[in-house]
Amino acid sequence: MTNILANKVVLITGASSGFGADAARLFAREGAIVVLAARRMDRLTAIAGEICAAGGQAFAIPLDIAELSQIEKAIRTILEKNGRIDILLNNAGFGSLDWLEDLDPRLDIERQIAVNLTGLIQLTRLVLPIMLRQHSGHIINMSSVAGMIAAPLYTVYAAAKFGVRAFTDALRREVAPFGIRVSGIYPGPALTEFSQHSGDNIAKTSLKLPEWIWMTSDYVARRVIEVAKHPRRALVIPWWFRPLIAFDTLFPGIVDWLVKVAFVNKLHQVD
Repeated sequence: MTNILANKVVLITGASSGFGADAARLFAREGAIVVLAARRMDRLTAIAGEICAAGGQAFAIPLDIAELSQIEKAIRTILEKNGRIDILLNNAGFGSLDWLEDLDPRLDIERQIAVNLTGLIQLTRLVLPIMLRQHSGHIINMSSVAGMIAAPLYTVYAAAKFGVRAFTDALRREVAPFGIRVSGIYPGPALTEFSQHSGDNIAKTSLKLPEWIWMTSDYVARRVIEVAKHPRRALVIPWWFRPLIAFDTLFPGIVDWLVKVAFVNKLHQVD
């Protein structure tokens, strides 16, 4: 059977760790030409070297997704080197989780929106004309279950991820007639750097989730490859988040009450 990902040029943002790094390795094993983009060039170079040493094709480019000039430069570099972009995995993102009044207006609010939403939109806007000229392409947006269920401490992060979900749905309907696929992936808790850098709020750290809830980064990356091979509108993982999302949609008043009684009233201390 022909490998449908062989020789496809795949641009992955946030590729220095977590889902992005693991997806890069898996795409390379499938024969794709992987472009790793992130701010930490030392990590990107190491991952690209690892992929090439294993017989794959990869190269690294520096990219702060919040800076439009860097996005434009990255696209020019890829086109000069490869001439096309077949798959865009919009994976860059981070979370600053805290009560809204305690978030830093620049680092936690503006930066979070810029990286998780605005940068994703700007990069996609520049990649889209390339795919339109090719009459083919696949845009995969890494959102979150926080883009389906809005929880306390996640006000800004959820706003960005809900935005990613809306952008994904609207763009899919906009470009479908031109041979371009758009998919959204909505993962739940996973063992990545996200939890290490999302803040030390006492309410967050007091929530001890059982080990069985946590997905591995490799598992999520393998599901990304599945979506790249067999495009679909949306993938929520793990599966048991789907009934939770449905319950939140159908019975928001009950969810509000449960969150208030079990979480906010106990942990949100107001002077």
